[in-house]
Amino acid sequence: MTALDAIPVVETAKSTYLAVEGRPGEPLIADKFNVSGLSLLSTQDADIDQQIAGRAIVKANRASGGLENLKGKLNQFAGELRPPNKNGVRNPYNADLANSVGMFAEIELRDLWRHPKKPFPQSADPIAWEVWLEPTEVDDFVATAVHQGMTVYPDRLEFPEDTVVLVEGTTDQMATTTVGTGSVRAVSPPGVPIDFVEGLEAEEQAEWVQDVLSRTHYEPDTGQVASYVTLLDTGITLAHPLIQPALDAADRHAAVPGWDLEDLDGHGSRMAGIALFGDLRSHLQSTVAIHVPHRLESSKVIPDAGQNPHHLLGDRTQKAINAVEVEPDRLRTFALATTTEDDTPHSGAPTSWSTELDQLAVGRSGDVKQQRLMVVSAGNLSPQHDGTIDYLAKCDDIDEAEIESPAQAWNTIAVGAMTEMNDVGGPTHGSTLAVLGDLAPMSRTASWTKTWPIKPDIVLEGGNWFNDGYSTTPNQHSDLMLVTTSRNYPARSFTHIADTSAATALAARDIAILRSAYPNLWPETIRALYVGSARWTDQMWSHIAPADRNKKGAYDVMFTRYGYGQPNMDRALKSASSAVTLIAEDHIRPYENKGSGRKLNEMRLFELPWPTEVLRGMIGQDVTLRIALSTFIEPNPSEVARGRKNRYASHGLRFALKGADEDVNEFTRRVGRTAVDDFQDDNGPDSGEWDFGYNRRSVGSMHIDTLTIAASDLAQRGVIAVYPVGGWWKENRNVDPERCVARFSLVVEIDADEADVDLYAEVQAKVPVAAAIKV
Repeated sequence: MTALDAIPVVETAKSTYLAVEGRPGEPLIADKFNVSGLSLLSTQDADIDQQIAGRAIVKANRASGGLENLKGKLNQFAGELRPPNKNGVRNPYNADLANSVGMFAEIELRDLWRHPKKPFPQSADPIAWEVWLEPTEVDDFVATAVHQGMTVYPDRLEFPEDTVVLVEGTTDQMATTTVGTGSVRAVSPPGVPIDFVEGLEAEEQAEWVQDVLSRTHYEPDTGQVASYVTLLDTGITLAHPLIQPALDAADRHAAVPGWDLEDLDGHGSRMAGIALFGDLRSHLQSTVAIHVPHRLESSKVIPDAGQNPHHLLGDRTQKAINAVEVEPDRLRTFALATTTEDDTPHSGAPTSWSTELDQLAVGRSGDVKQQRLMVVSAGNLSPQHDGTIDYLAKCDDIDEAEIESPAQAWNTIAVGAMTEMNDVGGPTHGSTLAVLGDLAPMSRTASWTKTWPIKPDIVLEGGNWFNDGYSTTPNQHSDLMLVTTSRNYPARSFTHIADTSAATALAARDIAILRSAYPNLWPETIRALYVGSARWTDQMWSHIAPADRNKKGAYDVMFTRYGYGQPNMDRALKSASSAVTLIAEDHIRPYENKGSGRKLNEMRLFELPWPTEVLRGMIGQDVTLRIALSTFIEPNPSEVARGRKNRYASHGLRFALKGADEDVNEFTRRVGRTAVDDFQDDNGPDSGEWDFGYNRRSVGSMHIDTLTIAASDLAQRGVIAVYPVGGWWKENRNVDPERCVARFSLVVEIDADEADVDLYAEVQAKVPVAAAIKV
């Protein structure tokens, strides 16, 4: 017992570590050390023949009294005897535990080393560590590690009983932090070497491929797969083992017959890896199963030599889509990560290419007349810019950094890049340009704040760049890029991708997963769900002073850089118990012939199934309402050339919320007055209360806004109107009135935040009622 009493107990630590050594020639019953506040971290079996004792590393939780429980069992062994057995023999309590123990000792950090082959590091310099922690104690460990001078990277891997964190520091720092917190279950080398892609030989990379492949479940190719990512790019290689199960040879096409279907450039194959797996780095660092619920198609839109003539960009895109739609009934998410600088600056006005994308999305172009869901990259700045000190000023430059055509298309989802990579493994020297959660250093932005759509719509991971302290231009580093599949397999299995191409592939993957979960939803609805799930990060918010956050003009910098922010797939896929998402898919005939012209025709009213009594009972509590209205317009660029405001679109739709003191008739009359001139009704009860405001949200073909009000107030406001405003359908009587019918999707989310109320259960049994009335 003297040895056990001598184990040092650190008062700040959650647990105390001890090494248990068995008796030579006897088995150590390690399971006895996995009960009563004790956690067995690792064991080394005894070798009876060689008289080598077994060994166990144990963590004794202080809150559960683990060490005291162990001492109590040993004291009981020394002082008490059990009642006589059938032979009349009285044995000590806990004899099997006590008799197998030879000694107790302090542990060394090497005792927590878990790699089966690599030896414990001997270097005195800082090195990278993969630290396996108690999930509930991560924050304490991180705070202590930072206090000890260690670098803690933001990446996390979550497992049922462990959270894995990547840190960098010396062995002494790691040992002090481990003993000081008692939260560490194991340490190991990082799952992926810092120079992973460049540092591994082809054979080693192939072993990593086989590991990922063995853990991946692909949806079977039954002809009934719900969702495809269709890459309009440089083609995709079929040779790569991670791509092959998700891509049939027959699903490779080209805009121009006779083009080689192979990916001779590599960009398309890099996009393919991200579209299937996301950043492969996360899977290489993990051992968990991988599910790929969607498949790939390829339609080559970029020639292997030279480039598409500018006047054929729209035509080549249409022909690439026609080529894949020989199979017309698949649920497709088209991804286009090529742009042109020839039309820049355009200040948001349509070009021939962006107009063709709008026609393809709404179904007015292409051999198959159907709505299409399309994601398009915002385009990248030249990496030769000198924004190593203030890169955001370069990204905001009106003349040099405007998003490139065709990303301004109304009906598509334009994707910019942000980053959560900040010294992951670290550049060799220097510092990263972008702060965690901010715009990626090469992402283009919008230069306009009115009239034309909010672009980009969303931003996703595009990696980071760094300043080496010597160059006047930014530098790339492999650890600040996403890992993906290489076209050069088997010579190379992995490579990197970054910037808005990577972000676009991630968006296509997200949307394909969303479509596989909800195959019956319209493309307009998927767009509203996905973009509507986006939020600005804390770092993005930092660019608006708290005092200015009630000024709608202050949001301009947010929309032009980040669109609606970073999407959240959990939010898009499902509603939590305190958040309810209501979806309506409907049609509206916005105009009618009247005399020699056309007039506004009808609005649609939605009486939403508010849990009225529950909301009224939430005294003193606020709820947040978020509305997304999505429609696909038919474009008419000629109207823009005539200088007519907002007549590029065939129609315009808006939404309004009933006031608490309005009855439905008063509400519809107010909306009708507003609709005629497409002006905000300054006297209306919803005037000024929305976060973004009428003028900001009433651009483009998707409108999103949020409103935070008292729950009791919302209880009286359960009617939403969707109503038309002007468009070229209204102005042009030559268009067939029978086809002037607009589809739209309305997505309404109620979020009670931290309130102790299950709104979902209250709404679940109710059914919304829609009605059509005259404007």
